[in-house]
Amino acid sequence: MTSRPVRARALEATASLNPGAFSVADWGLFVSIALIWGSSFMFIAIALDSVEPGLITWGRVALGAAVLNVVPKARTRLDPEDRFRMVLLSLLWVGIPFTLFPLAEQHISSAVTGMLNGSMPIFAALVAGVLLRTQPGPTQAAGLVVGLAGTMAVSLDQLGEGDNAWIGVLMALGATVCYGFAINIAAPLQRRYGSLAVMARMLALATLWTAPFGLWSIPGSSFELGPALSVAFIGAVGTGIAFVIMATLVGSVGSTRASMATYLIPVVAMVLGVLVRDDRVGIIAVVGVVLVVVGAYFASRPERAAPPAPIAIREPT
Repeated sequence: MTSRPVRARALEATASLNPGAFSVADWGLFVSIALIWGSSFMFIAIALDSVEPGLITWGRVALGAAVLNVVPKARTRLDPEDRFRMVLLSLLWVGIPFTLFPLAEQHISSAVTGMLNGSMPIFAALVAGVLLRTQPGPTQAAGLVVGLAGTMAVSLDQLGEGDNAWIGVLMALGATVCYGFAINIAAPLQRRYGSLAVMARMLALATLWTAPFGLWSIPGSSFELGPALSVAFIGAVGTGIAFVIMATLVGSVGSTRASMATYLIPVVAMVLGVLVRDDRVGIIAVVGVVLVVVGAYFASRPERAAPPAPIAIREPT
């Protein structure tokens, strides 16, 4: 009697426990990831000075796909049973959130957008708990409460900035919720094919999904050097090279500690937004982002030792 193959679920819980120590090179990779992804929100704001949101999204996705698909390890054949999951991942990790973030920054600052994006691990834990029935332990539950309180503080602080600020807040949070689903969908794919292969295929698909909005946005855009270079940066570097760096770091120190670089993203986004873009960040929002980072850390911690397994690597913007 032959056993039937087990069909993989679209969502799957993850766990990781990685020993070891950071070398000087590891720290360099770690800081590079935080700076690249944290600065992406600022470069989106600069690009919006002359480029329409749809073209920003399409440009960054296409450039990121071009960079990753020249890496030999990123080219692999996808099993038919994983095709639907890859399509779903390309929408939730790239197509929808990458479209929402530039739209959000038309209503709220780059600093606040990046600060709200810091709640991704919290939403990932909530998705795992609700849909995958992996109930959080005491530490994770406390992290969820603290992180959600911080997210609410950042949101409320921004709502007083203008009549349409709530639209930007909802868009930024919607994009972050998409990441919460995507990180659970990506985990089993990354275990089978590797991070670079998943990202390369996902970005290639997302280039197709974002093309109509990108083409529609061309007439309303104009060429200026600063915005054009900003799109090039968040595409080639922030959406392409950064994933090569992250994959290298994961291979060296493990996925759990490598993913901790994402906790610095809202801090980098806040500092650059204030210093470079002169964004206003209230004291309530500052307290809120501290709560978000602390809550995200504890919400994403395993309650007990578990066998090693890669977790998804995200691109926050």
